[in-house]
Amino acid sequence: MARPLAPPRAFPTDSPTNRAERVAVTFGRLLRGAGLRVPLDTMLSFAQALDLVGIDERNAVYWAGRSTLVRKPEDLPLYDRAFAVFWEWRTPLGSVVEAEPEHITITVDSDDEDDDADDEPADENDEPTIHLRFSAVEVLREKDFADYDDTELAEAHELMARLRFVGSRRRSRRLVPTKAYRGRPDLRRTVRAALRAGGEPMRRRYLAPDERPRRLVLLLDVSGSMEPYARALLRFVQAAVAGRQKVEAFALGTRLTRVTRELSSRDPDLALRKAAETVHDWAGGTRLGEGLRIFNDQWAVRGMARGAIVVVLSDGWDRGDPAVLGDQMARLHRITHKLVWVNPLKASPGYAPLARGMAAALPHVDAFVEGHNLDAVEELCRVISE
Repeated sequence: MARPLAPPRAFPTDSPTNRAERVAVTFGRLLRGAGLRVPLDTMLSFAQALDLVGIDERNAVYWAGRSTLVRKPEDLPLYDRAFAVFWEWRTPLGSVVEAEPEHITITVDSDDEDDDADDEPADENDEPTIHLRFSAVEVLREKDFADYDDTELAEAHELMARLRFVGSRRRSRRLVPTKAYRGRPDLRRTVRAALRAGGEPMRRRYLAPDERPRRLVLLLDVSGSMEPYARALLRFVQAAVAGRQKVEAFALGTRLTRVTRELSSRDPDLALRKAAETVHDWAGGTRLGEGLRIFNDQWAVRGMARGAIVVVLSDGWDRGDPAVLGDQMARLHRITHKLVWVNPLKASPGYAPLARGMAAALPHVDAFVEGHNLDAVEELCRVISE
């Protein structure tokens, strides 16, 4: 016998179809806030499945969500925890939640409302309400990094650790076996196959160039104007260095400091502490043009940035000569596969790239993206992977 399910408190006035859709959307938001990728098409499939099986039996709802919302085996533990929290009112550790959940009250206009009802005092129980459970993570994803307190910053660090960095790939000089009937002939494998067929080369074997991920280079502005955002974006840089091969990280301020080794530790607290000890010009001035000149002379043109994806995380405020910054950005753009500029101020209402440094760098940028919150960081990951 299927175990009964205690669904979220809500939607008593909805039709079964509308109720299933609202519950599906709310649960999908919870999964997104927990770090699970839930595209719109899968959420629509989940809503249709709930409309068919209902939301009263646990097994039916569980497998409807698992078959439509979970796309990878490694996402199953996250889905199970979110399902227990949302549908069974349990904490991630398994204990039943005693306190009332956070909720949003939405007033729904009734079609049967009497025209003379305005003359009578409204009763609180006369208006149907919808109580939507929501995750604090959803609010955190849209909140500006500059408005974070220490607790929210720690939570954002945990969410950034789950980001997946999949960069674009490039052709390698190394040749690997291929099933295609084109490429360079693989004489060794062809002869071995012929020996197994009595000396007759029944099928020719070929080699094709292998594909490898492109190098990713991250240049983080750690000047005073970037301080509210640099403390959050540094965790993003650390997650990229620790979670992926061929990633280089530099701090840009009054000088250029390489911090790849310091941020490579799997312990984020240890990595950030080592980086802070290494970068001596944290929250100081900004010399973006001079810093990029040193990077180009010592690292970029020697091979680090050739064919790589280079990301500059800065608000564009520069004390130096903007002409120098423009020249160095042009040099860097000529040798990179993609040059991305991340500016946290881009999301500000009425923003225009009027800072001299930003105006000088912008003509040489392939992608100009925001970097003020977690949603913007996820968009940056998408731009890097293209």
